[in-house]
Amino acid sequence: MKVRLFEIFTSVEGEGILYGTKTLFVRLAGCPFTCFYCDTKESLPLDSGTEYSIDEATKLIDSNLQNQTYKVNFTGGDPLIQHQAVAELAKHIQMKKIPTYLESSCFDIDRFNHVLPFIDIVKIEFKTKDSDFVDSEHYEKLISHTMKCLESSVNSKKTTFIKIVVSSKTQPTEFKKLVGDIFKIISKDNIHGFVIQPTYGISEPPLDLLLNLYDIVFPFYVDVKVVPQLHKFIGAP
Repeated sequence: MKVRLFEIFTSVEGEGILYGTKTLFVRLAGCPFTCFYCDTKESLPLDSGTEYSIDEATKLIDSNLQNQTYKVNFTGGDPLIQHQAVAELAKHIQMKKIPTYLESSCFDIDRFNHVLPFIDIVKIEFKTKDSDFVDSEHYEKLISHTMKCLESSVNSKKTTFIKIVVSSKTQPTEFKKLVGDIFKIISKDNIHGFVIQPTYGISEPPLDLLLNLYDIVFPFYVDVKVVPQLHKFIGAP
């Protein structure tokens, strides 16, 4: 089995509920989407990065582990593009008693369930229709898979949280429908966080829109947070 890795580096979490914590990032090549706000466009092609055998990749990851490596984050692209390889790499990390963390839009329930046994922390990114990457028909299919992945992660007792990227294009009515649908399948007690992440440097949402979106989530989940990307401000990768 082969895997294409775009980069491996140690930094701090720039988003989500583990914001500011030290992490080894393993960025995999390949993503099925082209969201207008993506800040890692160079990693989107599946043929980007470098190809390794699984054995070579595990040795490379091991060489980047530090005495204080607190977790390993599989990111992209979207790691589910290479789900079989991610499962093998995550299994290797778990054997070292280091927490594993998956960042994904969860576009395929079968791929997700293949990886899930070897993942401790799951960040599920729900896409909005204004992401400009897919037509309405395919959007509904994507959301169906993402919902199933959320339910699977929660039922598996993983540390699960939700992220939704919003921009000045985000429509509150569509956002409200998405949030309502999410909390039809889970309860506030099932997840560990809900993050509204504003875009940075492109179509940035105004404060009044962010507050409106916050108020939409709050009745369902009182610990909702608006969290910008930390690494944009501290010059970290």
